[in-house]
Amino acid sequence: MTTSLGSKVGGFCRGRTPAGRRIPLSVRMRQGSTVLAAVLLSWGSAAFGQDPQPPGPAYTAAGLLQLPGSYREWIFLSAGFDMSYRPDMKMGHHLFDNVFVNPGAYRDFLRTGTWPDKTMLVLEIRRAQGKGSINVSGNYQDSDVVGVEVHVKDEARFPGSWAFFAFGGKSVAKMIDRTADCYSCHAQHAALDTTFVQFYPTLLPIAQSKGTLSPAWRAGNGGAVDEPAKAVGHDGR
Repeated sequence: MTTSLGSKVGGFCRGRTPAGRRIPLSVRMRQGSTVLAAVLLSWGSAAFGQDPQPPGPAYTAAGLLQLPGSYREWIFLSAGFDMSYRPDMKMGHHLFDNVFVNPGAYRDFLRTGTWPDKTMLVLEIRRAQGKGSINVSGNYQDSDVVGVEVHVKDEARFPGSWAFFAFGGKSVAKMIDRTADCYSCHAQHAALDTTFVQFYPTLLPIAQSKGTLSPAWRAGNGGAVDEPAKAVGHDGR
């Protein structure tokens, strides 16, 4: 009876088959190489940022957009506090919004200064809290999500390439009708390709340096960004 650790290791891990026949060294080397290659491939995919999730938007058979369950693991672009694009819009409470983008689109933006097809920008909205724990001033984000919207670039599916979706606490959403104000607002005021890159501090310098900002937006900002800005860091951060 083999009860010691040494006996178990010796009887199981030294290149023998259960019948006691020795496996040829060349076979063992090939098997080891195959296992090592699989491990390195798996490690390399994670280490070099290959996305485990689908690279672009996913839809139901009815054409509803599926909310990416892992969007909080995507690239965080910026957060806003009580932002409003209308002077007459007033809220009875404070809000934070957080913007995330799928990693593949982010990497393409760093390289080209433009958004590739299948880009997904997720806007997550949370209530702001002022009192809690040791906080005595300012605001912090509440744990409850009060809204999620997604801006999707899908050139083959949408006229104008982009579409908006609002998820009212559900995992799927219907496209917001193109008559909604969000489309005309983004078309008129976006710094780049109907997206508000002007509010993303790590991406605006990249767009400036690559000359991809909208001419209309540059003109509306007095030409202040005509001079290319130097991006900070190798990846724009």
